[in-house]
Amino acid sequence: MTTLGPVGLASAFPYTDDAAVVVDEARHAEHLGFSTLWRSGNLPMVDAAVRATDAIAVATGIIAVAAVAAPDVIATYTALQRDQPDRFIVGLGGARNAHPLATLNAYLDELDTAGIPAGSRILAALGPRMLALARDRADGAYPYLVTPSYVAAARQMLGRDRQLAVLLMVIPVTDREQARQTAAEPLRFLTKVGGYRRNLLRLGFTETDIDDVSDRLLDGICAWGDIDSIAARVAEYRTEGADQVVLRILGVEDLAAWRTRLAEALIA
Repeated sequence: MTTLGPVGLASAFPYTDDAAVVVDEARHAEHLGFSTLWRSGNLPMVDAAVRATDAIAVATGIIAVAAVAAPDVIATYTALQRDQPDRFIVGLGGARNAHPLATLNAYLDELDTAGIPAGSRILAALGPRMLALARDRADGAYPYLVTPSYVAAARQMLGRDRQLAVLLMVIPVTDREQARQTAAEPLRFLTKVGGYRRNLLRLGFTETDIDDVSDRLLDGICAWGDIDSIAARVAEYRTEGADQVVLRILGVEDLAAWRTRLAEALIA
């Protein structure tokens, strides 16, 4: 099992095929002290990030099991485990079909057979059945667009011996309307249909909250404002049971500078 550590960083370039960009970002994240760099399921770029660094864990958020064959994951994991042990965390999800649990279970069966242990896996999970699968067949869960109260409930379901990494939109601007507009772009895509929308409704948000990015929604699932406000928000998620809060920094042009400032504020 790879311990996630308290603060992770979501890649700003998750879908690039430019290895030089990936290497530069991974080295910068490691230099700043982030525990984990979360990338997409682009396996060659995961390989590049791990091999360019010394210690930072690199996790996939996520490998879509409907798009990436299990043998490809097995080959990448096996090579990295041989050369850079316990640096690659296999984050899985994306079984968007009529039987997602059966699809994920079958995929996990293949990983089991190849010797990829549950302790090296984490599942994108929101609803109770997916959280149970993350508890039973992986090292924990990786939810997104959730509230601290959701985290408390997820921690109770997962138990203390599973890891919980929460992806959090971090918008370092102090104007509420600017923060809302920044959050609205990804939310429009993610909550149009499907699991994210259903989960927000389960959490008590209304259709109008979701479609208009209400103050209640913005304040419920994002960290925005000045450094102190963001640090307090991250601490809230940690207090409720998140082992790691993964920063997805949005809405600023000087991204490298903000990564540095947030690392200085949040990483001891």
